Amino acid sequence: MTELDAALVRRKLATMLGNLTDLATVEGLSLAEYRADRFRHKGTERLLQESIEAAVDINLHVLRARGVEVPSDYYDSFVALGRHGIISQSLAERLAPAAGLRNRLVHEYDAIDDAIVLKAVATARRDFAEYIAAQDRALTELGR
Repeated sequence: MTELDAALVRRKLATMLGNLTDLATVEGLSLAEYRADRFRHKGTERLLQESIEAAVDINLHVLRARGVEVPSDYYDSFVALGRHGIISQSLAERLAPAAGLRNRLVHEYDAIDDAIVLKAVATARRDFAEYIAAQDRALTELGR
């Protein structure tokens, strides 16, 4: 079991929060507007990737600190948080597919569908904001 490093978790939550704020500028764009600006387009992908990776880092750290066996993949890291009551089961189920988006963005397994990425912005802003709040509450309840 690892001791919970609250500073690490809060730093990653802050990164996520900043990314979600930056993604707000993309949320209302049409697909054509999104595609027209390559820097905005690639920046959006990177902000999503970084947010998902920060969440997974938090997931794995929190699970280790609770003495829970660490899942073998990113998807299951969200599922395990829900199963252990760290975040709601419903939120865990909504966030788990983000692992697949992260993999497509990083490894370019398939052609990246810009429409899916653009749609993921609104979903990420809603669900990761809820995730951040839940993790912050958990830290506060632990006095950290």
